[in-house]
Amino acid sequence: MIRPLLMCFVLCVVYGSSKPTEKKNRIHHEEPLSHLEHDDAKNYDYDHEAFLGQDEAKTFDSLPPEESRRRLGIIVDKMDSNKDGFVSEEELKVWIKNAQKKHIYDSVEHQWKDFDLNNDGLISWEEYKNVTYGSYLDDPQTDTDYDYSHMMARDERRFKVADRNGDLIADKQEFTAFLHPEDHQHMKDIVVQETMEDIDKNGDGFIDLKEYIGDMYTSEENEEEPEWVASERQQFSEFRDKNNDGKMDREETLDWILPADYDHAVAEAKHLLHESDSNKDGKLTKKEILDKYDVFVGSQVTDFGEALLRHDEF
Repeated sequence: MIRPLLMCFVLCVVYGSSKPTEKKNRIHHEEPLSHLEHDDAKNYDYDHEAFLGQDEAKTFDSLPPEESRRRLGIIVDKMDSNKDGFVSEEELKVWIKNAQKKHIYDSVEHQWKDFDLNNDGLISWEEYKNVTYGSYLDDPQTDTDYDYSHMMARDERRFKVADRNGDLIADKQEFTAFLHPEDHQHMKDIVVQETMEDIDKNGDGFIDLKEYIGDMYTSEENEEEPEWVASERQQFSEFRDKNNDGKMDREETLDWILPADYDHAVAEAKHLLHESDSNKDGKLTKKEILDKYDVFVGSQVTDFGEALLRHDEF
């Protein structure tokens, strides 16, 4: 059986080619920390979701204040990674980034048991290959619409990059990098390489304007070109092709698909530090955080207070 992960890729290819006027987007933007309005004058709901993640923030909203503070105290101890008794801006930033990626970790955890066939807490390339491409390996089909041997070779190459110690066995961190390479610094080159291989149809190692547009849009006979296509041609000339040689190299492709976005986690860490650092020494004690617990986490009281405010508005 071909794994659902692989079939999802196959179906995405089919779906992408079945809607020629629908724009394909290859740019990986960082997700916002919260979709709520960030207005501390009204409430700290944005900060709660940024600090805890959306699901955990909802859990805290249902807790009594004492329990909310107790659990925050446990979080503070976990944030203090160097155990110096303080939480630095860097430790805050790392915590926020991890909280925001919880859905990724949950996804990896959900798939883990499917691939860890011998239950040793690791996933080898052989295990992943056999689960994902088992039916193809048992009966290689040359007349299929999809080149599974190419896809398997591409997966193996990515697996080897994610496998930092080179033993062809992935732990949780390495397997996460394999499944979600765009979120890991050491995987950026492989993301760029895979993208260029997809788009570079003439195999010259660059992406020219025709290939760039062709990846997003396939014209059909007697069809009027969508307006966004002309806009993308202008984007290519003015912003993508930085050295104006008519094509994108690896560096230009990296800037396109993995732009250096505004770091929301850094901004939120600075904000939380500013709100809670009562003695202005640039770091937080456990007491300083717990004294301002309502900035970091919600509780039944804060949730009830906001309900009262909403009631007063009417």
